[in-house]
Amino acid sequence: MADKTFRLKIIAPERIFYEDDVAFVEFRTTEGDIGIYPGHIALTSIVAPGVIKIHTPSGEIKEAALLDGFAEILADQVMILAEAVEWPEEIDVNRAKEAQIRAERRIKNEDGDMDRAELALKRSIVRQRLAR
Repeated sequence: MADKTFRLKIIAPERIFYEDDVAFVEFRTTEGDIGIYPGHIALTSIVAPGVIKIHTPSGEIKEAALLDGFAEILADQVMILAEAVEWPEEIDVNRAKEAQIRAERRIKNEDGDMDRAELALKRSIVRQRLAR
């Protein structure tokens, strides 16, 4: 019988954000949303801005803003190297709103790198939605 959990480790530049056994995890990749159970096929993916939902063995669901990075998925572990990841209580909503305004202004005026402006807009929206 297969194990009902796997190890999830999320590493941010400044800290190990999360490390524990989980029953299921779901997050957004550049190819779309992905859900991972124990025994998943090996896969490497690019993380896109979104909410990561961590399902613990006790049934609790923890959510965090996962904004960029890479994920390595193996049958018994998932490691995410995150450029930015935050718990809801760590999010500065005013800063996220200001970032949204700046990004929208750059997009409207086609001022600078549009890909970067669109990514900044997505990140600010994810932060605001999760912080509510």
